Amino acid sequence: MRYLLILSMIIQAALLSQELKIQAKSFKADENKGLSVFSGDVNIIKGNDELNASKVIIYTNKENKPTKFIADGNVSFVIETQQGSKYTGEANKVIFFPKKKEYHFFENVHLRQIDEKKEILGDKVVLKISDGKAYAEGIKKEPVIMIFDIADKEPK
Repeated sequence: MRYLLILSMIIQAALLSQELKIQAKSFKADENKGLSVFSGDVNIIKGNDELNASKVIIYTNKENKPTKFIADGNVSFVIETQQGSKYTGEANKVIFFPKKKEYHFFENVHLRQIDEKKEILGDKVVLKISDGKAYAEGIKKEPVIMIFDIADKEPK
C-alpha cells in the first residue's frame, strides 16, 4: 500500500515534467492520513532543487498530490527560482508549500543567493520561487542580517 503512495507521487512529479527522487534510511506511510515520513539522511531531488534533512514529512491530499513538505533537523538546500536565481543555505526547519511555490525557513537560517552574492541570516525567512522574492524576520530579539557584495567600480 505504501509503495502505491510513493509510486503515485513519482508519477505525478513525472507528469509535471520533473522527477521527484527521495532517498532515506527509513520510510513510513499512512495513506488514510495522507502522510509519508522519511527518516535518516533524507535527500530529495527535483529538477535543479535539492533538499537534505534528518527527517521529512510529506502531506498529500485525497488525490495523493503533495500539499506540504516539512524538513526537520540539519536542513540544507539548493533552490532555483522560476527566474533562474540560485539559492543555497541551511536552516533547522524548512516547510515547502508546492501550491504557493513558497519555502519557509526557520531557526538559524542562512540563505545565500549565488548569482547576486546576497545573504540573509535570521530566524524566519520566506522565499517565493515564483517571483524570486524573499522576506525575513528576526525572532528571539535577534535582528535580521543581510550581506551584500557591492563592487565599487570607478571609471578609468
